Amino acid sequence: MWIGGGKKLKKIVVGISGASGAIYGIRTLEVLKELGIESHAIISNAAVQTIHYETSYKVEDVLKLATRTYDQRDIGAAISSGSFKVDGMIVAPCSIKTLSAVANSYNDELITRAADVQLKERRKLILIVRETPFNLSHLQHMTLITQMGGVILPPVPSFYHKPKTIDDIVNQTVGKALDQFGIDANLFERWTGE
Repeated sequence: MWIGGGKKLKKIVVGISGASGAIYGIRTLEVLKELGIESHAIISNAAVQTIHYETSYKVEDVLKLATRTYDQRDIGAAISSGSFKVDGMIVAPCSIKTLSAVANSYNDELITRAADVQLKERRKLILIVRETPFNLSHLQHMTLITQMGGVILPPVPSFYHKPKTIDDIVNQTVGKALDQFGIDANLFERWTGE
């Protein structure tokens, strides 16, 4: 898989936090696997519960979608260092707790440490923030992430493509996240004008 400028895309980190919407992270891992892109996954303890409550997936099956997986407590993992080369990270979904920790460099768990590494190394960091409505603190943390070079990408669906299923809505958000890496996975119909 090649991206703009002739750079070969090799590795993307995917963090699944405990916010509602675990399907966004699961679908991201599925698509990366389908495209043959190496993925490094971390599933938080809260996300394990969310996957159980919200989906029909078993956590073991979600872990099998990734090329490599890490325990959330393993802050010495390869992806916790900037010297381990990856092309960026997607946190899908991103809880407000994770957003706050990343915005404040509070790296007590691997998802937040790996996200912080992306920012310090000036790599892509996409946060699919799953919360509504936003309060002032949420917005201020999103502003901090944006100022540091991260991308806030809430799962806000478009309806011009007339989605018929939840999968259609999920695919659009995942497709937009992958667009940030120059990956066109053909997951949704793009607007071409009236």
